[in-house]
Amino acid sequence: GTQFLEQIMIEKILNDKYDVSEKDVDAEFKEVKEQFGDRFEAALTESGLTEDSLRSNIKFNQLKMKALEDSITEEDIKAYYDQASHELKGRHILVEDEATANEIIEKLNAGEDFATLAKELSTDPGSAENGGDLDWFTVGEMVPEFNDAAYALELNEISKPVKSDFGYHIIQITEKRAIEDFGTLEEKKDAIKETLLANAQQDAAYWNSVVSDLLKDADIDIKDKDLSNAFSSYK
Repeated sequence: GTQFLEQIMIEKILNDKYDVSEKDVDAEFKEVKEQFGDRFEAALTESGLTEDSLRSNIKFNQLKMKALEDSITEEDIKAYYDQASHELKGRHILVEDEATANEIIEKLNAGEDFATLAKELSTDPGSAENGGDLDWFTVGEMVPEFNDAAYALELNEISKPVKSDFGYHIIQITEKRAIEDFGTLEEKKDAIKETLLANAQQDAAYWNSVVSDLLKDADIDIKDKDLSNAFSSYK
């Protein structure tokens, strides 16, 4: 019940805020139909869809795209440009748990050698034997959590434990340099927005945050106590 209520209300909020025409839906529907060719009807059946429900899905996704695009600010574009126009040289130590990461940070702060600890303790087979060295890298080459933490560091600063799907990283950036002929912010603006939009499409947590912001502006009053937990995952 709550899931159905969320779906209906989010779609209504998007419909009230953004405009998607039947012409837009028809154009994408035609593309999908042509893509599947003779298998179109079979593909609908396999997906548990009808032509009408497919059209509804297409419209919702187009509304979602408009909301995602609207969420990307000039500040977001500038922040991405500031990172992408530079590359970093760094090293890291990867371990399985936060407690171990904090113990290693204490050792580093006490003066122990980063490379030696990386060789002894890092679980990253690609860099451990080289003392944790990652060579030069730029935006898009590391997982987002690592990327953002690395670009926020001062040179030679030791990071706090940075959690990713691989474990906990201890990061140190040793050099930073501008990428030659990268282009100006104005020249890169459109391409950066496309990249940010593509990343947002793949990030469920980002979409939840967009919905959360939309809900703050919506006047939703749930009177049924059995549905009172609706939208709790977005808060």
